[in-house]
Formats: sequence, C-alpha cells, structure tokens
Amino acid sequence: MLTRPQDGEFLSYYQVYIDKVPEGDLLDLLQQQAKQVILELVDISDEQGKFRYGEGKWSLKEVLGHITDTERIMSYRLLRIARGDTTPLPSFEETLFVSNAHFDGHTVAELLQDFSAVRESTLTLIRQLEDADWLRLGIASEGPISTRALAYIIYGHTLHHLKIIRERYLNV
Repeated sequence: MLTRPQDGEFLSYYQVYIDKVPEGDLLDLLQQQAKQVILELVDISDEQGKFRYGEGKWSLKEVLGHITDTERIMSYRLLRIARGDTTPLPSFEETLFVSNAHFDGHTVAELLQDFSAVRESTLTLIRQLEDADWLRLGIASEGPISTRALAYIIYGHTLHHLKIIRERYLNV
C-alpha cells in the first residue's frame, strides 16, 4: 500500500515537498492535481507564459517545463528503484535543464500537453506497483530514497511550484 514515507527514506531536502501532500489516496491526489494544473493554466496566453516576475527568474513557461522535467526524473528513479535496481542514481542540475530546454519557444498548450503525458505515464507506473515495491530503497543524489518517497515528492514538488505560479505569475 502506498503510504506516507518515513524518516530515513529520503534526504531532508525533500521534507518540504512531502509535508505539502495532504492525507488521502495519493493516486487520486495525483490524478486530481493534473486536472487542476491544466484547468488553472489552460487559458494562459503564450505572451503571459513568457512573464518573469524578477531579473534572473524563470518564465512561467520555464516553471511549467521544470515541473514536467522533474517529474520525468523522479518517475524514472521510482521505476528503477521499484524494479529492485540498487545502482546509485545521479543528481540533476535543474538550472541547466531549464536553460537548455527552450521552453519559451513552445506554446503553453504544448507544455501542458507534455505535462499531462508525463503525469499519465507516472500514474500508469504507480498503478502497476504492489505493496512490497513501495518499500524499496535506493540511492539518488547521494542519499537514500524510497519509491513511496518519490511518489510523494512528485505531488509535493508540483504543488510547490503551482503555488509560486499562482502568487508570483498570476497574482491569484
């Protein structure tokens, strides 16, 4: 069963994301979150998507691309660890990813479609896992990580950035 991860299953850096996840069935929460992200951002124009709230800050499109890229990486880690792979998995440099992704050259609709596809892939993977798979531990970013911690991080990371989008890009 997919339950909240415990101390020792993730680096303390990820606590902020895990703490954001409300109680409830995480699969349902992830499905609802995907709908919410699309509903809230579908009417953003491509010009609005290029808005940056400060010097050196990512555009809204770049934030959306970052959310998707991070989920890709976390889902890949989840797959590897759930399948019993104990190979240490490297960190990734989010700034490098964003600077080389050219998100501002894509439409908001394209970026939302990409997010939706990645989330559906994550959900498909999660639905395949059995109880024992959720307790498997691996190493990522030079620290311990469990499959269930990764699933919680995916939700919490998206929620974290959605809050930033609301407050700093959309002034909601």
